[in-house]
Formats: sequence, C-alpha cells, structure tokens
Amino acid sequence: MQHGDSTANANNSVDSKNLVNSGDVMDRDGVVKAQTLHWVRDFIVAHTICPFAQREVERDSVRIEVVRSKKLAVALEELMAEVAWLDEHEQAETSLLVFPTLFRDFEHYLDFVDIAESLLAEQRYEGVYQLATFHPDYCFADAAPEDAANYTNRSPYPMLHLLREASLEKAIAAYGDTEQIPERNIAYLEALGGDAAEAILARCMREESRE
Repeated sequence: MQHGDSTANANNSVDSKNLVNSGDVMDRDGVVKAQTLHWVRDFIVAHTICPFAQREVERDSVRIEVVRSKKLAVALEELMAEVAWLDEHEQAETSLLVFPTLFRDFEHYLDFVDIAESLLAEQRYEGVYQLATFHPDYCFADAAPEDAANYTNRSPYPMLHLLREASLEKAIAAYGDTEQIPERNIAYLEALGGDAAEAILARCMREESRE
C-alpha cells in the first residue's frame, strides 16, 4: 500500500506541475493577446494607420491567436488550422496569428512569409485570404532601418494578419482611393518621428490588461 500511495502521490505531483505549467502558458498567452490588442487600438486605430481597423475592433471581429512554438513546420500547420477555422466561422472578419517565440530575425520572418504565401496558393486559397505582415524590426526594401515609415508594419511580436479578400475588396470600394493610404502614413509617421512611434509600441508592451 505504501508503494501504491507513493506512486499516486508522484502522479498527483506530476499532474499538478502540468496544470501549473499549462496555467503559466495561458497567462503568458493572455499577456501577448492583450499587448497585441493594445497595439491595434492605441497605434493602428488611434493613429489611423489602417482606416478599416476601427470598425472591426468595435464589432469585436478581430481574432488573436498565439502560436507558441519554435518550429517552422508547426507555424505553417497553425496557419492552415487558422484558415480552416475562418472557413467555418464567417462572422470572424480577420485573424492575427502572433509568434512570440519564433522569427525574431526579420530576414527569417520574410522567408517564412514566402513559404506561407506559397502554401496558401497550393491549397487554393489564393484570392480567398490575403496575408499582411508585421514584425518588431520591419523594414521596407527601399527604407533605412531607422526610417519612421517602417512603423506602419512594426508590431509588438512577429505576426501574420489573415484578411478575407472579398471583405477587403468591399472595404476598398467603399473607401475610395486607397493608394493615398501608404503616402499618408509615411508623411504622418515622418512628422510623428521614429522615437515617438517606438514609445507608443513600448507602452503597448508594458501593459498587460485593460478593463
């Protein structure tokens, strides 16, 4: 009986440890989601970086999912799982896949984006979903790393933004001349300055929750 009790106690300890670890991951994922939502609200929406974002935030139709893996293959699997989820939940307009433990190097992230776009095309999702790209060190091909304009695509963590192509086309048609949006953002951020944009991003990273 004593040996049996010891085994049971050991199993209980393992179960308790697993529950604690699972809780820790959930807590950390909650922080990542909160920080990402703060960035969407306090930067993307508040500074009108994307004129379509406010409506979706107000409708609570933005889904944020954290992919906590260190393997490229898992990231691609999670991308296709998210696509399948969006297929089944038409009320969800858009989805942000956040990778807090992957793609810290921007060039590696760009390699992942190329593979992800090819995978979507192979699975016949070209024209159905569009990928928008965001990274803490995002740098446009024709820009210097310190250029403030890069902050249009700089985010708290590496992420992919999945958008429904049909909804995007409707939004563009209703908005009018969308070619002015990038030009406006560049001019706005250059006037705001890289230090100010970085400070906003840093505030989003410090905050863990919002009532």
